[in-house]
Amino acid sequence: MRVLVTGATGFIGSAIVRELMEAGCMVLGLARSDESAAKLAAAGVEAVRGSLEDPDSLARAVAASDGVIHTAFHHDFSNIIAAGEMDKRAVEAMGEALAGSGRPFIVTSVIGHLPEGRLATEEDVPDPISAVKHRAASESAALSFAEKGVRAVVVRLPHSVHGAGDPWFVTALIRLARSKGVSAYVGDGMNCWNAVHRLDAARLFRMALESAAAGSVLHAIDDEGVPFREIAAVIGRRLGVPTRSVPREEASDHFTWLTHFISADLRASSKLTRSRLGWRPEHPSLLADIDSEAYFA
Repeated sequence: MRVLVTGATGFIGSAIVRELMEAGCMVLGLARSDESAAKLAAAGVEAVRGSLEDPDSLARAVAASDGVIHTAFHHDFSNIIAAGEMDKRAVEAMGEALAGSGRPFIVTSVIGHLPEGRLATEEDVPDPISAVKHRAASESAALSFAEKGVRAVVVRLPHSVHGAGDPWFVTALIRLARSKGVSAYVGDGMNCWNAVHRLDAARLFRMALESAAAGSVLHAIDDEGVPFREIAAVIGRRLGVPTRSVPREEASDHFTWLTHFISADLRASSKLTRSRLGWRPEHPSLLADIDSEAYFA
């Protein structure tokens, strides 16, 4: 099976590539530059030139594949709405190229656009007032192709996809705690993050490609909800700095661009996903994983 992976050199995409190759798939990776193409070649992946900014190039890349896993996203937090619009256009271009073929189209979404403060499930729909509603449009566009002869599936990722080489929130929190000399949380710190190890997430993408039903929404969730103060406590202990609360009115000064993510109360279940596909996380949970030298070396 020839599988096109967008974002194939990224933190999650590269794990998916290895998972697919170990399962015997031939992997094609979308490459927007010679540098990206060289990285793909070094990993044994056939590079296909294209980018999210060029829908025509995406349609051509899809034509050469038996299925698509879309993980790429332009993480420009200074203009995140435009990034979301670009992603929606990319999803539409790839979906149209797959229309009527019955081929699988696995599209990445996020838990973060679901309602906060309660346990979210695969049956929940995006919250229209969510701060990350820019991802909801792509999710809706992807699922619409289930009615156009595409085995379209959405995989929602949690707040933290962790593991060796994690470039995102946990790493940013550690840098912040080092620079401030304190590992902080907001208020009582009982707001929760959900999480999954990147290798468990990669396996779910592969399983979705192989057998998930058209129109499915899947949750790549291991930890349903970890109180943020427990994350802060691990970081503080590892760095040898105090852990303390920051009042909500002072949070933006302390956490700057991380404030929304730090304050989010995101709990989610993967019960339906586990039932549908038999997926079971096997790698360390969030607190166990970040309490290691890999994050603090």
